[in-house]
Amino acid sequence: MRLSRAFLPTLKETPAEAQIVSHRLMLRAGLVRQTSAGIYAWLPAGLRVLRKVGQIVREEQDRAGAQEILMPTIQSADLWRESGRYDDYGKEMLRITDRGERDMLFGPTNEEMVTDLFKSYARSYRDLPRNLYHIQWKFRDEVRPRFGVMRGREFLMKDAYSFDLTPEAAAHSYRQMFVAYLRTFARMGLKAIPMQADTGPIGGNLSHEFIILAETGESQVYLHRDLLAFDALAEAPNYDGDLKPLMDFWTSRYAATDEKHDEAAWNAIPAEHQVSARGIEVGHIFYFGTKYSKAMGLSVAGPDGAQVIPEMGSYGIGVSRLVGALIEANHDEAGIKWPDAVAPWPAVVINLKQGDAACDALCERMYAAIPDALYDDRGERAGAKFADADLLGHPWQVVVGPRGAAAGRVELKRRATGEKLELSPEDALAKILG
Repeated sequence: MRLSRAFLPTLKETPAEAQIVSHRLMLRAGLVRQTSAGIYAWLPAGLRVLRKVGQIVREEQDRAGAQEILMPTIQSADLWRESGRYDDYGKEMLRITDRGERDMLFGPTNEEMVTDLFKSYARSYRDLPRNLYHIQWKFRDEVRPRFGVMRGREFLMKDAYSFDLTPEAAAHSYRQMFVAYLRTFARMGLKAIPMQADTGPIGGNLSHEFIILAETGESQVYLHRDLLAFDALAEAPNYDGDLKPLMDFWTSRYAATDEKHDEAAWNAIPAEHQVSARGIEVGHIFYFGTKYSKAMGLSVAGPDGAQVIPEMGSYGIGVSRLVGALIEANHDEAGIKWPDAVAPWPAVVINLKQGDAACDALCERMYAAIPDALYDDRGERAGAKFADADLLGHPWQVVVGPRGAAAGRVELKRRATGEKLELSPEDALAKILG
């Protein structure tokens, strides 16, 4: 993409309504634009990040054995009445009446719909286990939408739902998602710590939040320092094998949000191993047994012919929220510092003297050689180009000026570290392409 043709409306000034770093930078970098309270349009650069985040989520769900479907955003209120949640959910649910006077709603979550869907096809124990997921827009009418996409009303979410014959099998499905979540966030360059959590309106008796540390985090968290050194990508898990040792390993050290904090257990940890920080929730998993399957009449024939009510779990990742969380964890005063895996463009080629034959030729050469690169071919001054490059957070900046072009050299900057190197075009490409 040539920047001279891109729809990339960056801002020099910080919008007054932006209270936290990610909101400020998403607006300034032209990733999103607010259309009404808590609702955002995703512009080209932001949409590229959103899709890359979603693709990583999708790949790890598929690897863990979940199967992708797509459920509608609008749901029948009758499903929620069947589960007993329609009146209990509160004003966060956007209730709608269609032209036939039927009560509908804009889905805040999909436990009821997926249970009804699965009930239509599941007949026997041979239809279990199954884990179905989708990546779909949700709506919750927050009383105070704030912090940009971190707490908006409309948001993109991955939600998965498991169906198992026994509590033991359901525990295995839960562990599969636990491990898949660790890998998902690690692939984005995030260190997500699993912490026991309240089940809230979803229900059940087993739940974990996945928390990343950030100074602007919404909650206080407490954890053992060892957890920050654990590597979720150290080895590929066998999802069909026994995952209990791996989950036990990750839960063997103290980690708790403020709501679950145990002062006595915390004080038993040596002070040098205590980490008290702010955290952002990026994922939440639940095991709730037969809460929905029983209420909605889902049962299958067991091996002995007797009817069995399947055990269920649900597993959520806020895909659009993750874009904000990634910025909260990866930024400096100049702008965003995208991890390679989710950056909208892997590199930007910056032409410091548009119209200079040598500069133009070398820039075109580098632009053609870097897949999916951005080329800043605008007739702007160098300072403005550098500022936009730092703001947008491209992992690599390839800077071409008249002196360097004449000598057959480029300056290569690594955004994450600020390191700058003067290299031949071939050596620069080798670093970028890895």
